[in-house]
Amino acid sequence: MSDMMSSFDVIVLGGGPAGAQAAMAAASTGLRVALFDENVSAGGQVYRAPIAGVAPTPGADQAAGDALRSELAASNVTAFFRHPVWAVTGNYRVDATGPDGPLHCTARALIVASGTTERVVPFEGWTTPGVIGLAAATILLKSQHMLPGRSTLVAGCGPLLAAVAAKTLEGGGKVEAIVDLASTGDWARAMPAMLGRLDLLRQGFKWWNAIRRAGTPRYARHTIVRVEPAGDRLRATLAPCDAAGRVIDGERKTVLSDCIAVGHGLTPSSEITRLLRAEHRYSRAAGGWVAVADADGRTSRPLLYVAGDGAGIAGAAAAATHGMLAGLACARDLGASGAIAAKRVADLRQAHRDASRFGHAMANLMALRAGHVDSIAPDTIVCRCEDVTRAEIDAACDAGAHDVNQLKAWTRCGMGPCQGRTCGDVAGELLMRRMGANSREDVGCFSARTPLRPVTVEALTGAFKYDDIPIPKAAPL
Repeated sequence: MSDMMSSFDVIVLGGGPAGAQAAMAAASTGLRVALFDENVSAGGQVYRAPIAGVAPTPGADQAAGDALRSELAASNVTAFFRHPVWAVTGNYRVDATGPDGPLHCTARALIVASGTTERVVPFEGWTTPGVIGLAAATILLKSQHMLPGRSTLVAGCGPLLAAVAAKTLEGGGKVEAIVDLASTGDWARAMPAMLGRLDLLRQGFKWWNAIRRAGTPRYARHTIVRVEPAGDRLRATLAPCDAAGRVIDGERKTVLSDCIAVGHGLTPSSEITRLLRAEHRYSRAAGGWVAVADADGRTSRPLLYVAGDGAGIAGAAAAATHGMLAGLACARDLGASGAIAAKRVADLRQAHRDASRFGHAMANLMALRAGHVDSIAPDTIVCRCEDVTRAEIDAACDAGAHDVNQLKAWTRCGMGPCQGRTCGDVAGELLMRRMGANSREDVGCFSARTPLRPVTVEALTGAFKYDDIPIPKAAPL
């Protein structure tokens, strides 16, 4: 078992577009940089590489991912892949586990590029086997070339609806229907911002054309209210909803499928910046709780930076330029500014603003709607790790739990292996609405705790015999 400690100038957490670019930008100024990621290679969710033995699928995402991985491999960045980070302390010590055992590194500065978590607003039966996230479906389709099911119902909001549906059709599967919280008008209003990324707009049109050719129905302004087993398939009940996501009167529809892929947007992964006590704010448009930061990613804590979608949902292209800005800002703050041209920074800031317009339009389509949680039934599980229902959350609020951490202590909501990443946004929204509060900041957010990820004792200790444990001599009588 290896148990090594290394020291760097900068540690970057996350190997997606933001993290990889931040690491390379900082390393280009001569700093010693380490990058940690739990995946086998760089790329993140959008540019994820195929698993071993699976041939890559030609396309823009694959080409961009391959280019990113090649550039990172040719750089001076020390990359630790397959290393989940389970603890980060205030002196920027990072603790991770890896194939060779525990690894501990320290740095003068830390850049957090930890990406996002998918949000699913619970409905009756959402924990039924065969119901998966849109993000999970993309992993199956892109990196493993596997269909989520022989037939799939795609539901939720945002661009992943079309991406998952089109990829499923391309792989030979059937898409029973697309259930979209947004209206056609919502998509039309986002169109002006999309014109700045004609490449992505063309890709979107290509997806929707494939969906139309397949005859796949799209139910706009609809949501899933129930899923139940129907033999060896799943039966989903759909209901119309208003612009705020509330279920309204109208015809209910039922759809049978083998798999249901559902996602209601993304939330920034802010547990590390919360753990380090950086200042945070809640922004519905940005996806949830984000660290307060300047344009280059500097947070309220010295030499702590946040980059990419973890700083607010803006998309992969914007994440890459934001990562470069954070890496260069970190280098300047550490005294390596001599190698950084002011024009390069100005050009990157303009490129980031341009790329963000498209990303922000997509983020608005994915934002948590003000009334979406109103339709969660009392006996529906909200925290699936601890089986906490909506009724238990409401009861705790009525009994005086007016902060999410009080709610956590009274109900165990958010105490499971996911540490509230899955349920935190919805639980906070339910608590705010039950209280009649005006802002999510009135109810706070879950305190981050270590371990940040589940970690086994074996991963920390390795193989040993009890004879290896030193036994102190008995104290003299």
